[in-house]
Amino acid sequence: MGDTIGFAVMALDTITSVSGKGVYVPGSDIDTDRIIPARFMKCVTFDGLGEFLFYDVRFDQDGKKKDHPLNDPRFSEASVLISGVNFGCGSSREHAPQAIYRYGFRAVIAQSFAEIFFGNCATLGVPCAAVSGEDIEKIAAAVEADPSTEITVDVEKCEVRFGDQSVPANFPDTARDAFLSARWDPIGELLDSNDEIEKTAGNLSYFAS
Repeated sequence: MGDTIGFAVMALDTITSVSGKGVYVPGSDIDTDRIIPARFMKCVTFDGLGEFLFYDVRFDQDGKKKDHPLNDPRFSEASVLISGVNFGCGSSREHAPQAIYRYGFRAVIAQSFAEIFFGNCATLGVPCAAVSGEDIEKIAAAVEADPSTEITVDVEKCEVRFGDQSVPANFPDTARDAFLSARWDPIGELLDSNDEIEKTAGNLSYFAS
């Protein structure tokens, strides 16, 4: 799994909703070091990080698979990650959301998120939907009963739909507005505004040739 789509191209797209199969990784306070252990951060680019997502809880010291939801073949096509309270806490490393993105996840549903982790996900175009603990249990039960259940994280309507059910979801207004207006990637936005930047720079005396 993985993706290498250029950010500048992706920034042209509005993100109103994301749909896909889900996988539930239970736990509270799952920190960035558990998401991507520090020893795998010695990389020039982020491209290969998906391979090491949750590595220490997925594999033993010999590299053999442990009993973990991401190792369960029933959830091999999942692109929506579901978890618990304070997901993504710990350090501010952007490698954690990058590993999630490179593995193939395109949305995360949890009871709450660490603020910096949430922001780093937003700049990758990965909506993080906060729902109640009770609703997390409903979504997890539906996925466990039928791994083919399609989950839709609807940014526009502020809800998560799965099967014939739907639950309310919370998105901070700034992130929601950025997704809906295709302004979620600041680097892409900067590149898209190159002509305006050059025009402004040309009017500044200290940039004049």
